[in-house]
Amino acid sequence: MPKRPLTIPVLELFGPTFQGEGRAIGQKTMFVRTAGCDYHCAWCDSAFTWDGSEKPKRMTADEIIAELDKLGAYDYVTLSGGNPCLLGANMGELVAKLKARGVTLGIETQGSRWQTWLKDIDQVTLSPKPPSSQMSVNFETLDFIVSQLDKDQVTFKIPVFNDEDLTFAKMIQKRYQPDVLYLSAGNPEPHASGNIVEAQLNRLRQLWETVAADSEWKSVRVLPQLHTLLYDNKRGV
Repeated sequence: MPKRPLTIPVLELFGPTFQGEGRAIGQKTMFVRTAGCDYHCAWCDSAFTWDGSEKPKRMTADEIIAELDKLGAYDYVTLSGGNPCLLGANMGELVAKLKARGVTLGIETQGSRWQTWLKDIDQVTLSPKPPSSQMSVNFETLDFIVSQLDKDQVTFKIPVFNDEDLTFAKMIQKRYQPDVLYLSAGNPEPHASGNIVEAQLNRLRQLWETVAADSEWKSVRVLPQLHTLLYDNKRGV
């Protein structure tokens, strides 16, 4: 019998656009958003990836690449979710085929699952979720993931909603000692309609001022969620 082709549950393919957060902020990219997540964060801005409200399309690696090609020219692709690290060999095939084409790859994950293909990702953004998410971090798993990757592959990014989150971020910085820790002003109303820019800027200003006044913070960058300032809560941008 012929082998059944490996498929990936895809909810969104979009671009060209720009990365809105972290080390790659402002990077022109295509996005591949997969379905499924092992976390259900209280303030998740992509709950449709795990709450059953939308059905993903099963696509092979070749079909995904063909759709990306239709969107336009690209040399950078971001894998996002949900948690794309829930996917094993099926995602590994896509990673291998994109790398063979010379594409730079980024991924966004909370660091709760290890996959060997992560070693082939150029920029691995680990975003362990702070207390406001109401999720618990498995540090044994996160430690293992970090130990398997080159330090220059890894970026730590923490969304901040309150003082407890900042305390958590300090702990992450002390534990993993990244060259830079990226903090982003969180969006507590990811499903609100209308203009959220003023509220987001106020949160960013408060975070800036809080971090600036704390002498314990070093090697830290406080950034906006840039996409929320340009497109509010619009999807697919």
